[in-house]
Amino acid sequence: MVRSHLRFKIFIFHFPISKHPFPSPLPDMVWFGAMTPLRISRRSFLAMTGAALLPVQAKKIPVGIELYSVRTELQNDLFGTVTKIAKMGYEVVEFYMGQGDAAYYNWTPERAKEMRKLLDDLGIKCPSTHNSGAAVTPDGLSKAIELNQILGSKYIVQASAPPARTLDDWKALGDKLTAFADRLRPLGMATGYHNHAVEWRLLEGKRPMDVIAANTSKEVVLQFDVGTCIEANADPIAWIEANPGRIKSVHCKDWGAGQGRGYSVAFGEGDAPWLKIFDAVEKNGGVEYYLIEQEVTPPGGQFPMAEKCLANWKKLRP
Repeated sequence: MVRSHLRFKIFIFHFPISKHPFPSPLPDMVWFGAMTPLRISRRSFLAMTGAALLPVQAKKIPVGIELYSVRTELQNDLFGTVTKIAKMGYEVVEFYMGQGDAAYYNWTPERAKEMRKLLDDLGIKCPSTHNSGAAVTPDGLSKAIELNQILGSKYIVQASAPPARTLDDWKALGDKLTAFADRLRPLGMATGYHNHAVEWRLLEGKRPMDVIAANTSKEVVLQFDVGTCIEANADPIAWIEANPGRIKSVHCKDWGAGQGRGYSVAFGEGDAPWLKIFDAVEKNGGVEYYLIEQEVTPPGGQFPMAEKCLANWKKLRP
């Protein structure tokens, strides 16, 4: 077989700066001299040009699960449940304030270290935790910080709404979250707030969710629970676009109108416009990871439902 080669000559000309015919954008530009031919083979040329034409791959955003979705199983077997979730294909987990050993805030630092080792062995991460009660008080935050640092979690998210009755109550929540953010910043951590249906309903002419966003610093994460937004008939896309860069995580919880549906529908089988949400939150929201959450499952069906939700995810995100 005869091998052919293409020969290309690349010439670099030398001009004194004072005599160069073009105004140089860089005053100290050096022009190298003497015509020097460079020969490359056809194979090298094709390799060089082919690499330059390769498409840029979009960053893959991991999908995980809010462990409340498998709360009964978690209470029965903490480490076994986390292991099973990882083997299903979930990439991240979010611990929460449950009962007994399932409540991460009840752990000792030694227990948290055991869990961290398991996470590392399984190759999954815990980027955030859900917190309520003592964990979201100025004194209780210290323990949450210690446990989250051990777990490798960056975001300490307030998971439940306060007993707020006026807009001033919601503004006070914003002040508290901002104070938490100031405290966490030197540690490379942040706080956040997880919405519910109540924050989308008008109170004194305003939505509490808008009040929270306006009365917190930009580094306070607005963890987006989609299902409650849909239930309240709010516009998820408008919310994402109004808060660029602040929606670091999304709770992929679905909701469906009609008798017997509600939060019983599996992820991807309700009324949420998921593809539009993914597009908006990845272009504007600043999302770093997704968390599937399933509130309602038939008795004994938490693991099968977790598998079904992940299968639906893969259909939407092949």
